[in-house]
Amino acid sequence: MENIASSEELKDDTSEVHGDSDQSDSSNSNLNSDDAVITEDDLVYEKDEKAPKLVGPYDRPGKWYVVHTQSGYENKVQGNLAQRIQSMNKEDSIHEVVIPLENVVEFKQGKRVEVQKKMFPGYILVRCRMNDEVWNVIRNTPGITGFVGSANKPSPLPRREVESFLGTAGEADGQVVKRAKPRMGYEQGETVRVKEGPFADFSGEIIEINEDQLKLKVLVNIFGRETPVELEFAQVAKL
Repeated sequence: MENIASSEELKDDTSEVHGDSDQSDSSNSNLNSDDAVITEDDLVYEKDEKAPKLVGPYDRPGKWYVVHTQSGYENKVQGNLAQRIQSMNKEDSIHEVVIPLENVVEFKQGKRVEVQKKMFPGYILVRCRMNDEVWNVIRNTPGITGFVGSANKPSPLPRREVESFLGTAGEADGQVVKRAKPRMGYEQGETVRVKEGPFADFSGEIIEINEDQLKLKVLVNIFGRETPVELEFAQVAKL
């Protein structure tokens, strides 16, 4: 006699199958949810990336050349050359055109003023890969009168001079370069004129400069005898 399962037994078996399936699905979902959660222990910390190495002006592609311009037209010449570089597609050969600037402390109406001045009026610096085409592009730019060096074979600047004018890695940024340390505008051994005080209109040689106190010691000839006199920057003027 055949065994015939009752409908209740079939239901029980079916529910067990579904129950097992549900448990399996639940287990899988738990695994998936576990996979989705990242704990702090699971994190992989990468090593700190090294900061990009700064490249100084001298170590950039190409060489630096000094170009002579019409005095007072350095900015215009810089713009003219930039336009020619772009129009003649020479960006890969002519990389930078720089007017070196420096900060100079001057005294106007008794006040200390820091102003920017061109380090070399009448000159600009160009970084390029020199060849005949590049020479022609630069030399035939309106306002440029020539290169420093041989007429047809310009001399590139050595490292020492490039770093002196433009700084080292991290010091120079942008097309116009500033010197980090202001220069007072006076030099030891320079002759100046006294503008005010008991020695007004006397002239003398600077023998000492005190930049912290903004004072000078000037060797003034008084009654035929050279006497050191301490003066403030604002009390003297260049000859």
